[in-house]
Amino acid sequence: MKHYLKVYLLLFVLFPCLAFSQSEVRGTVTDQGSGLSMSGVNVIIKGTATGTITDIDGNYTLKVSSGQSIVYSYVGYVKQEVVFQGQSKIDISLQEDAAKLDEVVVVGYGSTRKEAVTGAVQKVTSEEFNKGAIVSADQLLSGKSAGVRITTGGGAPGEGAEIRIRGGSSLSANNNPLIVIDGVPLDQRGVQGVRNALNAINPTEIEEMVILKDASATAIYGSRASNGVILITTKRTKKGAPFQIEYGFQFSVDNVTDKIDVFNGDEFRALINARSDNNPAKPLGSASTDWQNEVYRSATGGIHDITFSEGFEKFNYRVNYNNTSRQGVLGNDLFRRNAITLNLGSNLLNDDLKLNLTSVGSFDDNVFANRGAIRNAIVFDPTQPVLSDGSPFDGFFEYVQPNGDPIALAPKNPVAQLEQDDNKARSKRNITNFNASYKLPFYDKVTINTNAGYDYAELDGRQFISENSASQLNGEFRNFYSGLNRNVNLDVFLVYKNFVEGLNLNYDFTVGHSYQEFYVESDQQVTELGVLITKPTIKNRNSLEGYFGRLNLDFASKYFISASFRRDGSSRFGDANRWGNFPAVSVGWKINNEEFLANSQTISNLKLRAGYGVTGNQEIGPNYGYLGIFTPGQASASVQFGDAFVNTLRPQAFDENLRWEETEQYNVGVDFGFLKNRINLSVDAYYRETIDLLAQVPVPAGSNLSDFLTTNVGETKSRGIEANLDIDILQSENLKWSVNANATLQDLEITKLNLSGDANFFIPRGGISGGVGNNIQIWKPGYDPTTFFVFRQVYDQAGSPIEGAYVDVNGDNQITEADRVAYKKATPDAFIGFSSSLTYKNLDFAFTFRGSLGNYVYNNVYSDIGNYRFIEDAPGDFYFNGSTNVLETNFFNSQLFSDYYIRKADFVRLDNISLGYTIPFEHVNFRASITGTNLFTITDYKGLDPEISSGIDNNFYPRPRGFVLGFNFIF
Repeated sequence: MKHYLKVYLLLFVLFPCLAFSQSEVRGTVTDQGSGLSMSGVNVIIKGTATGTITDIDGNYTLKVSSGQSIVYSYVGYVKQEVVFQGQSKIDISLQEDAAKLDEVVVVGYGSTRKEAVTGAVQKVTSEEFNKGAIVSADQLLSGKSAGVRITTGGGAPGEGAEIRIRGGSSLSANNNPLIVIDGVPLDQRGVQGVRNALNAINPTEIEEMVILKDASATAIYGSRASNGVILITTKRTKKGAPFQIEYGFQFSVDNVTDKIDVFNGDEFRALINARSDNNPAKPLGSASTDWQNEVYRSATGGIHDITFSEGFEKFNYRVNYNNTSRQGVLGNDLFRRNAITLNLGSNLLNDDLKLNLTSVGSFDDNVFANRGAIRNAIVFDPTQPVLSDGSPFDGFFEYVQPNGDPIALAPKNPVAQLEQDDNKARSKRNITNFNASYKLPFYDKVTINTNAGYDYAELDGRQFISENSASQLNGEFRNFYSGLNRNVNLDVFLVYKNFVEGLNLNYDFTVGHSYQEFYVESDQQVTELGVLITKPTIKNRNSLEGYFGRLNLDFASKYFISASFRRDGSSRFGDANRWGNFPAVSVGWKINNEEFLANSQTISNLKLRAGYGVTGNQEIGPNYGYLGIFTPGQASASVQFGDAFVNTLRPQAFDENLRWEETEQYNVGVDFGFLKNRINLSVDAYYRETIDLLAQVPVPAGSNLSDFLTTNVGETKSRGIEANLDIDILQSENLKWSVNANATLQDLEITKLNLSGDANFFIPRGGISGGVGNNIQIWKPGYDPTTFFVFRQVYDQAGSPIEGAYVDVNGDNQITEADRVAYKKATPDAFIGFSSSLTYKNLDFAFTFRGSLGNYVYNNVYSDIGNYRFIEDAPGDFYFNGSTNVLETNFFNSQLFSDYYIRKADFVRLDNISLGYTIPFEHVNFRASITGTNLFTITDYKGLDPEISSGIDNNFYPRPRGFVLGFNFIF
């Protein structure tokens, strides 16, 4: 015991000495290039959280023990480490990180240094992507870039998305951007039978996406670039990288959180009894069935990823296998993918010859739930049961006539719709690109490049609806369909790079040729009028050929000029209009490299940019819109020859003068960098005009063999402002915190839309439920293409809408179609994104918010089923359930065109939030994470979801709330 007391006493005496064994070191941190002092540099004792930052003069003071290492770090500079050996002063000069200074951005047919970019271009890397059990590549990018709005079509797994860069420029033509994967431009029309053309790509294998927004950046792609370009680069292994195995697993659970407000069983019985004086004209059941609960489920999913990679001196490889299985929340909805991604690279002939092969092969299986169940789940009588004893419809309750046949106009049991409809499809797809780059050994300023791309997809699907289904009055329904998509691309281009020392001029020019051919084939056998009909095989082929060139000039890293030209020919137009020319030019001034700013402590980057370009759009729908061709007619139009029925062929509408849709775009921008680029701000403003607008317009009945014609009819203009802000708030050894905010203001207007010279000409759009042929939107000069066309509702003193009372706009004392007015629009005035990532030692945290302002939604659910006539006057011995909104309006008849149903749909949504922890072991890194998706939405909109691209809320597949548990191992 005395021995322990002596030890404790000795430690007590020595403790002050141990405590004061630390020494104080001082010093100054400067920029190695300029010699100027640097403020805000992190000075940390390695392996601890102890440290400080330099003051405004670059000075620091730190207490440190002998033998400890001091780490000096600053964003954009090479980190330095010094072992403390009792020095009283340590001065440090930090060197700028050359890798960051020379950051390369992939652009069309090549790459360029980030500081030399003169167009509106943004790169989003894998570190910045959204997290979670992501099926499709477009989900990675949502909310990450100014000017880019991505809206999924619903909550199905792998659901297709509407991608709009700067709002789109066309009406009937395709507004999707051109997507290029490792050099292969995808068919902008998509692929038959799949939910999303990007589902073949494993999102975890994407290294970066580069978004080309303005015409000066996109015009090198000519006829396909009016709506922007997204360049996707998959992951590759670096030279000398050690052998590595990566394995990742994610388990997800999705649930529907919001449902349509309709009457439950007790409320419905009370409503009908109250309105019929307790004497209902039609039978009510005794059940209380929540039909929406019956059709939606808790959906689970799993994703497995395993990757092998290694880099040698002359060869590297990366092989990834992905298995994805995701249930949808609606009934039997299912998406499965098995995909292999292969990346091979080789440097030969003293590194003059570089070969790269990228190949993505996928097998996708889809089970498509019957989406008709979404509507029937909200209109089916809640007093009726799911099952009925003795029912001939596989035991499901259905409405029947006295003779036992189903009532044709009655809603069908939504659970039965899901169970009795077996709709499956399998697709096989391969996207391969081979790139060869050869630098001439006898003249190393010239490099010859070849891209050979191949995108091939096959589809086989079948749908079977049992004869026991109440929807099948003529027996079972069968639909066998198959298809083939083939896209072949060949690019050959030469790049010349040189430096003129006397002018301090770096320049390069690119010239090349491109050819791409698309082939689509489809076959179908389908039941029509109870007979299985074999449809004629449909084959379509179209091609593009282009010649292009680009010149880049860089004077002393201060003044930049870029000019490009492309001449494209498309088989979709006649000989007189087949070829189009697409020029572009842009300039940049790197002001911070001028002498008067070269030594600035505050401004580390300041660049002005301006550009102009012309791009085209040939995605007009038909491949032969300029030719008079014939297409197979319907079975009901077949002709009988003896016992055989022969399908007829009917002529299609055509316009022999069909020509390119062209877009002119002007862009000005400024890039700011502050405090050694810890704060970066980019602002762009653009103005865009589209001429020879391609649109599907109505023509007099029977003329040109159709009521509609695809032709060049008008013009649009759009303008906008985009801002993107990146801030590295903290960048120390153990703590890193960065934020990104982006905002977009935009406006799109039709300026001309005329075939006849009629100033009041407009085209009705936006079909709605509640009657055949009803439309709620218009295309009209002076308005956005998503503008609503409605009557102005009159309200009583209590603020309630008065049924049938509308504003007499033209003052003729009667309400007619002439009193409908253009009112509000579905396109937002502004949208925003806000992301943040925080890392503390081995803990990481990130989230992404998105918001939309100024957009409106037409609530077609309210307008269609929110009236008493719909509920009570069903065409048969049954009732429809209805929206509880009828209690607010007290409408007996539907008021489909009332502006009462146009609702403000601003929202802020927490898209993504993730928390992870990494544990580094000796031979393996392990990371566990949990991610939440679509956790909440702040909005005043009372419908199911405010984010609907068309602006018409009707039978929308709900976006679920999801949670994902993930594990990753790196060996």
